[in-house]
Amino acid sequence: MRPVKILQISLYILLVSSILSCNQPGTFTRQIGLQSERQIGPMADSAMVVSAHPLASEVGVAIMKKGGNAVDAAIAVQFALAVVFPEAGNIGGGGFFVIRESNANYHTLDFREKAPMNASRDMYLDESGEAMEMKSQRGALAAGVPGAVDGMLKAYEKFGSLPWGVLIDPSIKLAEEGFLLTEDEAQKFNNTKNTFREYSSIDPIQFTGKEWKEGDRLIQRELAGTLKRIKEHKRDGFYSGPVAEYIIEEMQRGGGIISQKDLDSYESVWRVPLVGKYKDYKIITMGPPSSGGIIILQMLALLEKYDLDINPEKYDQYLHLKTELERRVYADRAAYMGDADFYDVPVKQLLSQDYLKNRFLDYNPDRATPSSAIMEGIMQAESEETTHFSIVDPKGNAVSATTTINGFMGSYVVVDGAGFILNNEMDDFSIKPGFPNMYGLLGGEANKIEPGKRMLSAMTPTILEKNGALYMVVGTPGGSTIPTSVFQTIVNVIEFNLSMQEAVSSRRFHSQWKPDHIFYERGSLDENLKNKMESKGHKFQERGPIGRVDAILITPNGLEGGADPRGMDTAVGF
Repeated sequence: MRPVKILQISLYILLVSSILSCNQPGTFTRQIGLQSERQIGPMADSAMVVSAHPLASEVGVAIMKKGGNAVDAAIAVQFALAVVFPEAGNIGGGGFFVIRESNANYHTLDFREKAPMNASRDMYLDESGEAMEMKSQRGALAAGVPGAVDGMLKAYEKFGSLPWGVLIDPSIKLAEEGFLLTEDEAQKFNNTKNTFREYSSIDPIQFTGKEWKEGDRLIQRELAGTLKRIKEHKRDGFYSGPVAEYIIEEMQRGGGIISQKDLDSYESVWRVPLVGKYKDYKIITMGPPSSGGIIILQMLALLEKYDLDINPEKYDQYLHLKTELERRVYADRAAYMGDADFYDVPVKQLLSQDYLKNRFLDYNPDRATPSSAIMEGIMQAESEETTHFSIVDPKGNAVSATTTINGFMGSYVVVDGAGFILNNEMDDFSIKPGFPNMYGLLGGEANKIEPGKRMLSAMTPTILEKNGALYMVVGTPGGSTIPTSVFQTIVNVIEFNLSMQEAVSSRRFHSQWKPDHIFYERGSLDENLKNKMESKGHKFQERGPIGRVDAILITPNGLEGGADPRGMDTAVGF
């Protein structure tokens, strides 16, 4: 069967406008997919990759056609995204893999960044104790110790089947020979020139050296050199030798604190997966230092206690319930979640039926609960410029991978000589109790800055089974909106009977306890729904797109890819 690609960009635009911009009577019928003509994503017989960039998806498929498995493909996609999707794809950041083998064994890999050894709790506070938020968001001081390269090697050591170099060769070629920019990509580089120049200690002319336009070829020779070193020397090609020297020199010029000791000691970790149930479905997801897995398991467990009515005229009842769930679980996130190596995250209690029942005793189906009235539960003695990709191989192995450099273009620091962008993940710590990070999330003692600690994340790579068989691979970028976008996508398929593409494309809503309102995507709020929700006491705030979900659904007719039309996301299968 010939490779199948998702709709071209023009069709993306048509799909977005038809789904996100309708405000006429009957909008909900179209919105939740109950129209007469369904939108089905591209189908494939054997394997599928859905990622944020068509070139990266093609790389993953090419690896599987060579006999590689889902993890081989994931490693190749990760390195390719570092080249073709620099705003979020990375070797200068970190992330999580959720892996399901075809024999139903589960694994979760944590290659989240760490705080440098010289980090301290109050490092982003001024003399009067006030937060200097830009210090944690821009420049070398904002960077945590990168984990992506170590993570790819850990995954390869356990599951790799093709030669290591075969997995990196495509990204080296893309960096050396370049690739053609779209109009949107060219504009992003033009818009960020001054910021790169301000925060990188040496002008990264590969990004700033010209006025970019559609069709220009982006060549990244320094990045190609770094990738070649990783190919030849594996871990030592990044964490020691010339690349490590480039990183340390960048720290010294830019006021950062990552040391050679930090690079030497970094290690990614295999974690015990979080596993939960929702009706006939098993949910395999990521535990701490991700908060997302706990959040979606809490929300699904609470949702299961209520009968959903798929009548679109009653969609307000679902949205009200969803918002009330979100308020409570995000209050718990602020109080109880952090790096489990440093803080005893009460995972079992947070997911226990008794605890969840008590959390929802004050739920009123007809009235919104003010966020000011919601506190964390009582215990008994995360720019959204993350990126996600989903992969299923011909043998039925699956990888759900979410990785990040945190904000758009991370810290805006390009390591001179090495050609990659450093993360600004230190902002994901609680830099001051009660002070919101760049996504408006609050934090406390559990997520305070400590040397060697991993910052709390909202990333939620997730895999579902139905009756013991692989059913869905799903995840998204989106900062604080990640867990709620994953939750909404799952519910769209299971409860509203949407196709994978419909579930991914549908408009999204998000609430996170504080601030006390529901975010909705620009131009997508139905007036009838708005009136119903406001009568219950809810408040709305318009914003840009929420998330970019990339997912795969296993159907009786094969694999259906759902690539988010909010970006260049692309599904490729065979």
